[in-house]
Amino acid sequence: MIKFLDLAKVNNRFRKEIDERLTNILDKGWYLQGEENDKFAEHFAEYCGTKYAIGVANGLDALRLIIKASGFGEGDEIIVPANTYIATILAISDNGCTPVLVEPDINTYNINPDLVEAAITPKTKAIMVVHLYGQAVKMEKIWTLAKKYNLKVFEDAAQGHGAIYQGRRTGNLSDAAAFSFYPGKNLGCLGDGGAVVSNDKELIDKVKALANYGSDKKYHHIYKGLNSRLDEIQAAILDVKLPHLDEDNTRRRVIAKYYRENINNPRIVLPQTYDEQAHVWHVFVVRTQERDRFQQYLTDNGVQTIIHYPTPPHKQLAYQEWNNRSYPITEEIHKTIISLPISPVMTDDEVKKVVNIVNAYE
Repeated sequence: MIKFLDLAKVNNRFRKEIDERLTNILDKGWYLQGEENDKFAEHFAEYCGTKYAIGVANGLDALRLIIKASGFGEGDEIIVPANTYIATILAISDNGCTPVLVEPDINTYNINPDLVEAAITPKTKAIMVVHLYGQAVKMEKIWTLAKKYNLKVFEDAAQGHGAIYQGRRTGNLSDAAAFSFYPGKNLGCLGDGGAVVSNDKELIDKVKALANYGSDKKYHHIYKGLNSRLDEIQAAILDVKLPHLDEDNTRRRVIAKYYRENINNPRIVLPQTYDEQAHVWHVFVVRTQERDRFQQYLTDNGVQTIIHYPTPPHKQLAYQEWNNRSYPITEEIHKTIISLPISPVMTDDEVKKVVNIVNAYE
């Protein structure tokens, strides 16, 4: 079986250095808010091109904290793509804000910038873009609208580590950005982890306090906060892997290019990119009207696949008040997408085998 993502193989490349870092942590006996967090935050901010970064417990918390630190709440609207993973929307509603869903571009799977202005109302406070599947959103129109209507722009960069738009990396395309380091991400730890990055010191300081029980110093609580901290072990693992992220993304691009140039099956719609550097191919999503049959065929022929994601947020029970809404493009995407294996540790032979099996599908 060609695995969708062989995490053991991905992480074993760094085992010696990870072992050394973990031994050092155990010897020091310091597990939270220590040197490893400081070191990774400094390196990750430098990588993204931002002034500041702070590690938090996971990507959802990173999103929640950005909104909370911005002071948005009941009655405030935040524009978000209708086809995103539900975490983006949960972060908005968890803060008491109203998510305003906007359809994506069927070709990029990202929010359609041409549809955003029509969704703006006097209650709109921010636009939350999502670099879905690893492709950076085309930001030019988003920036223009944000300036015109005095809106904040936030990035859900959970799938877009290292993607570049107009010479700038994701994370440095907005007022603040949230990253997830879930193990399957392009930069993943060995558990849950996340980060907020920004050039806004006031916002970062507030996120830091909010994430630590609302405390700016021990036993002094200035906000009604929560507990969301990246532990020293995960920070160390991420710091080991970060220098290899660009190399891994390059390998993903090579595989994606081979797929796009060699998969030739009229039943399969291949993904598109407007700029090779703008896409880091967190997942390689294709579309087919025969998804269940196609997935079973691939399984029977030794290719593991995943569906990202089978049910759109507005059709989930959690948002049953939206269940009668219709977002045709979003629904078409969620009904037809399936992700083929892609990772930096896939061999050339495995890539070619996937192509041959897909092309033989009838």
